[in-house]
Amino acid sequence: MRLDQALARLLPEYSRSRLKEWIEAGRVRVANRAPRPRDLLSGGERVVVEAEPSISPTILPQALDLEIVHEDDCLIVINKPAGLVVHPGAGNRDRTLQNALLHHDPALAGLPRAGILHRLDKDTTGLLVVARTLAAHTALTRQLQAREIEREYEAICVGVMTAGGKIDRAIGRHRSDRVRMTVREDGREAVTHYRVLQRFRGHTHVRVNLETGRTHQIRVHFAHIRHPLVGDATYGSRLLLPRGATPKLVAALSAFPRQALHASRLKLIHPELERVSEWRAPLPADMKALLRVLREDARVAQMTRP
Repeated sequence: MRLDQALARLLPEYSRSRLKEWIEAGRVRVANRAPRPRDLLSGGERVVVEAEPSISPTILPQALDLEIVHEDDCLIVINKPAGLVVHPGAGNRDRTLQNALLHHDPALAGLPRAGILHRLDKDTTGLLVVARTLAAHTALTRQLQAREIEREYEAICVGVMTAGGKIDRAIGRHRSDRVRMTVREDGREAVTHYRVLQRFRGHTHVRVNLETGRTHQIRVHFAHIRHPLVGDATYGSRLLLPRGATPKLVAALSAFPRQALHASRLKLIHPELERVSEWRAPLPADMKALLRVLREDARVAQMTRP
C-alpha cells in the first residue's frame, strides 16, 4: 500500500491533505528515512509522524468580545453579532472573529483559519462552530462535506409567501460583478429548504435549512424567487411597503441596517463524545423589534379594514 494511503487508514483523525503535507515537509519517517507519499510499504515498517501544525504569523490576536454559547476541549460554539467579519480580508485586515479567537485561545494558531469551519456574512448573526484540535477539525470537516451538520436559520423576506418549499438552483460568481453571487447553470450545486413561520401584509418570517453551504446561498436563492431578505443591500430591491403601512413600520424598514438573517440552530455529532450535540441562539434584538412592528401593522390593518 502507498504510504499516504496507509497513514490515512492508520490515522483517520487527520485529513489526507494534511498527512501528505507532513510527508512532503519531511515530518514523516519510515525506517529512519524521509519517504515520498507514493512510496510503497511492505508491512511491518516503523513509521514516525511528527504531527506539528504550521502556524501562521500574519493574523494577530486581538481582545474582542465574544459570546461563547458552548466551550469544551474539542470545540467552541460562538453566537456571532452583526458587523463582525469572520476572516481577515480586503478591507477587513483585523478586528475579525479569527483575531478574537486567537486571543481567546492562542493554540488555535496551529489550526487552519484558527479552527473556523464555516462562515457567516458580516451582517448575518448567529451560531458558528470552531474546532480546537486537528482531530476535531478533520471530523467536523468530514461532517460538513457529508452534509451531516444541520444549520437552521430564520429570515424576514420581502413579499407574502404562500407556502414553504425547496430551492434547488446552482450558484456561481456573477459574470460582471465579482463581489456578488448569482444563480447560474454552470455553478455549484446549492439546495435550500424553507418553511413559513408567519405571514404579514407585505413580508414573511421563514425558517431555512441548508443542504449545501455556498457563499451568500440564502440571500441569492431568496432573491432569485423574488423574495429578497429585508435590508439586503446587495441582493435586495428598493424599499417595498404594504399599502397604508403604519409610520412605525415605514421607519423600521427604512432604518433596518442589514440583511434580516440569523443562524438560529446548529446540530452535529460531537467529535470526541460521538453523540448528537445541538445549540440554539435566540433572534437578535433588531429582528425581534422588526417582527413586533410587522405584527402591530397587521393588527392595525385588520382593525381598520371596512
